[in-house]
Amino acid sequence: MRALISTYDKTGLDSFARSLAELGWEVVASGGTATYLVELGLAVGSVEALTDFPEMLGGRVKTLHPRIHAGILARRDNDEDMATLAEHGIAPFDLVCINLYPFEQIAAQKGITEMEAVEMIDVGGPSMLRSAAKNFAFVIAVCKPEQYEVVLDDLRTRGSVSLELRRSLANEAFGMTASYDATIANWFGETEEFPEQLTLAFQKVVDLPYGENPHQQAAFYTDPTPRGASVAAAK
Repeated sequence: MRALISTYDKTGLDSFARSLAELGWEVVASGGTATYLVELGLAVGSVEALTDFPEMLGGRVKTLHPRIHAGILARRDNDEDMATLAEHGIAPFDLVCINLYPFEQIAAQKGITEMEAVEMIDVGGPSMLRSAAKNFAFVIAVCKPEQYEVVLDDLRTRGSVSLELRRSLANEAFGMTASYDATIANWFGETEEFPEQLTLAFQKVVDLPYGENPHQQAAFYTDPTPRGASVAAAK
């Protein structure tokens, strides 16, 4: 089994990557993630070695390569897909662990220039995460540290991750990338009083005891940006 890891937030990553290695997984990582894991004493393959191509354009291009995306997107039950991988000497990935550049936090800081904010728009991360989520039938898409133990529990007890959990993780991954893109789109639209398209992304705060009627279910969601904070915090 083979895992691809590329994370900005390294919270819990040492334990997660070490546990994967102990379970017999091969780990491949990009750039700073590979350096971080190697410094912890883990045997980690690098994306550069895999693609035989260096990072370029100041890190803008590092994982956008067929050896990465074909390995994620190949359908294991599709003979043509697997024959294509074999023809090009590409090994599939069974788990993709990605978290994204913190665009919203950086762009909100005082004194940040437009170009500094733009450089925090993640391109490769969402691409890999969406690829893994699309191929959830065969690939585990992990997008935040809170999922590490859930995935490891399944791997330890079952030897694999259930289809139900993989589908749930895919749902969270698509939700994350959708919210990420919405944040960026709204940031670009802030110069317009009424932009042509307003994209909203809400986060669940809490499950409610019941909905408008006692027999209905409900939950409270809030806009996580500063414009929604005052409503959520109202007393």
